[in-house]
Amino acid sequence: MTLSQPKTHVHPGLVMLALAMGGFAIGTTEFASMALVPYLARGLHIDEPTAGHVISAYALGVVVGAPLIAVIGAKLARRTQLIALMLFFAAGNGLSAISPSYGWLIVFRFLAGLPHGAYFGIAALVATSLVPPDRRAMAIGRIFLGLTIATVIGVPAASWIGQATGWRSGFAIVAGLALITVAMVAMFAPRDTAHPDASPLRELGALRNGQVWLLLAISAIGFGGLFCVYTYLATTLTEVTHVSPGFVPVVFAVFGIGMTIGNIVVPWFADKALMPTGGALLLFSAATLLLFPLAAHSPVLVMIDVFFIAIAGSLGVVLQPRLMDVAGDAQQLAAALNHSAFNTANALGPLLGGLAISAGWGWTSTGPVGACLALGGIAIWAVTMWDDRRREQRLAIA
Repeated sequence: MTLSQPKTHVHPGLVMLALAMGGFAIGTTEFASMALVPYLARGLHIDEPTAGHVISAYALGVVVGAPLIAVIGAKLARRTQLIALMLFFAAGNGLSAISPSYGWLIVFRFLAGLPHGAYFGIAALVATSLVPPDRRAMAIGRIFLGLTIATVIGVPAASWIGQATGWRSGFAIVAGLALITVAMVAMFAPRDTAHPDASPLRELGALRNGQVWLLLAISAIGFGGLFCVYTYLATTLTEVTHVSPGFVPVVFAVFGIGMTIGNIVVPWFADKALMPTGGALLLFSAATLLLFPLAAHSPVLVMIDVFFIAIAGSLGVVLQPRLMDVAGDAQQLAAALNHSAFNTANALGPLLGGLAISAGWGWTSTGPVGACLALGGIAIWAVTMWDDRRREQRLAIA
């Protein structure tokens, strides 16, 4: 499905900026929540593995909301959907900021997660409609820059504010960022109309494609390693590396710089060799995660390793255009499902990492656990490549 021709002239750079602003808001809440886990646990009088369930609740909201909203919104203009999704996102984060209890916070984080995947999926379709086909990964990378810059600026700021004024302030800030996004999208996004043949049934057609499921599995498993380490990084730094609490935001900023550089550099390779770039990133991720237990005892080494772990976070820029290639007419659902898979990893990584820590394996056990998830992603990547070649051979014979 292609975006219908806008009725008025649009400036691609301003459209990208508006869409990236939404990514900045989403990235701030997604990653800042992980950075605020220690403060959230103390504020709600629960242990940290239990507080980690707040992260999983948000991720579950993304998993559920992305395909549901993509299908329901099939007949709506994409600009309309983007505005509505950001308004809902603002409400979910605002309610999280005033949550009266842990139970209600779980509910509000789930609600806040519902628009996440659909927003990124629709934003990716709008962005790629404004560039030539051989620049799609670069366009998607620009949207993701909002998310990665959030890890450089938004997350450390939220972490510092969380230490100073409490974890609730972080969610309130995100609600404000979402409202700014609403205004920017309303001003700059193309005024489109839905495709005349669009329908929920047409979008559901993506689910019949085996390649779609394999690509989603790569994201759901392979991405988990990054989240496994990141969720418990703050406590690992204070308990294992023995840095001061004030130094923790600096390491999170280094992580954000790594993600940002990854989303600038990796799309260049992806536009030239899409799936080989994805396989290389997964191998790179496994190696850096295996090194984490060794690096965690030195402030300098842990910053270097965290930087390289973060670069592998650009895997989403690779998988998004590939999903668009194999999804046929079901572009909106396929684009949104990538973020459901991404946040399945966001739920799976913290869960497995928390189990390892609770079992007494130590805070650095998140590195080897994460490496196993990355290796699982590599195995699925290999099956995906084999299945793709088999399909091509069948078409050649036919």
